[in-house]
Amino acid sequence: MSEEQSNPSASDRPARQSRSGLTSTGARKAGSKSNRSRAREFALQGLYQYIVGRNEISQIDSFTRDLAGFHKADVVHYDALLRGCAENEAALDALIAPKLDRGLAEISPVEHACMWIGAYEFQNCLDVPWRVVLNECIELAKEFGGTDGHKYVNAVLNGLAPELRSAEVAHDRAKQDKAPS
Repeated sequence: MSEEQSNPSASDRPARQSRSGLTSTGARKAGSKSNRSRAREFALQGLYQYIVGRNEISQIDSFTRDLAGFHKADVVHYDALLRGCAENEAALDALIAPKLDRGLAEISPVEHACMWIGAYEFQNCLDVPWRVVLNECIELAKEFGGTDGHKYVNAVLNGLAPELRSAEVAHDRAKQDKAPS
């Protein structure tokens, strides 16, 4: 093999993909994620361990903080989500259950954790607009959940939003109704 064949020129190589934008599954690429989005991802991974393995939150937290990329996450938001969801699991499940078409035990642990995060943020993170909470949880379900799990997360959280953020949702919907078609 000649040297030319073993070292392809730059024009022969496939174009380098950008770090921002969307992956083939429709999820955001790592380069375009905010610190809070990263915090939600790490909280989701921790909550998955909590739901599936019933591991102690302190052990989950120690393990998660050692994962690659954790230093880029909003640590305060991560702590609030991980500990807040675990400490309030019964109350969060009580909010979610009436919106389900099956039992909680039949929900994928990933989608369950996404719904916990969404419900928790609706109640406790009032600085995050409800549409952002909804979108972030859908993105988590797209990236980590089953094929159509994001649609289920969307339906459940869309049903919860008017209950937990009634004034904000009503204001947004009134604004939409007034917008020219």
